[in-house]
Amino acid sequence: MLTLEWESEGLQTVGIVVIIFASLKLLHLLGLIDFSEDTVEDEMEMATVRHRPEALELLEAQSKFTKKELQILYRGFKNECPSGVVNEETFKEIYSQFFPQGDSTTYAHFLFNAFDTDHNGSVSFEDFVMGLSILLRGTVQEKLNWAFNLYDINKDGYITKEEMLDIMKAIYDMMGKCTYPVLKEDAPKQHVETFFQKMDKNKDGVVTIDEFIESCQK
Repeated sequence: MLTLEWESEGLQTVGIVVIIFASLKLLHLLGLIDFSEDTVEDEMEMATVRHRPEALELLEAQSKFTKKELQILYRGFKNECPSGVVNEETFKEIYSQFFPQGDSTTYAHFLFNAFDTDHNGSVSFEDFVMGLSILLRGTVQEKLNWAFNLYDINKDGYITKEEMLDIMKAIYDMMGKCTYPVLKEDAPKQHVETFFQKMDKNKDGVVTIDEFIESCQK
């Protein structure tokens, strides 16, 4: 049943669903669902970390989380990441636990780059919060913009077949061949071809953000 859904629903849906579920797992593994009533204002003031988060009021204004939710998020983030930032290896470790039946290394790399918006090699608490805000509570267009950024590996404003194939292969590797034994070896390439037939409206070999959003919304 799940295999049939993979074949019929299309590449972009699979990618977004995997992102969201993996992000929820990230919340769980970082201890961010522990809704303790203990105050954390003092912790935020006294924590000896190399990176301090911006004022809660600013993050509250920029994200779709309440101040209380941000406090809970920060406690879990600080407990698991005392340095105040998450590096790529941490992402890879988390996804290896979520998808033990496959190799999630490449997908974790792509996802890390999507969270690392300033491309400095680390994900700060602010980066983490803003990414989760979009994935969990953003509008459809905000989520699609975020997904486009994930697929646009070199960040040039276009999705090429090569980029989409890299993402698709990473998803298949992460899910593991033993999970989907009926899929053929060329299934990722077939998905990419289907994707471009639907989305590359002007047939110029690349998909722009406008083409991506328009096709997904339809």
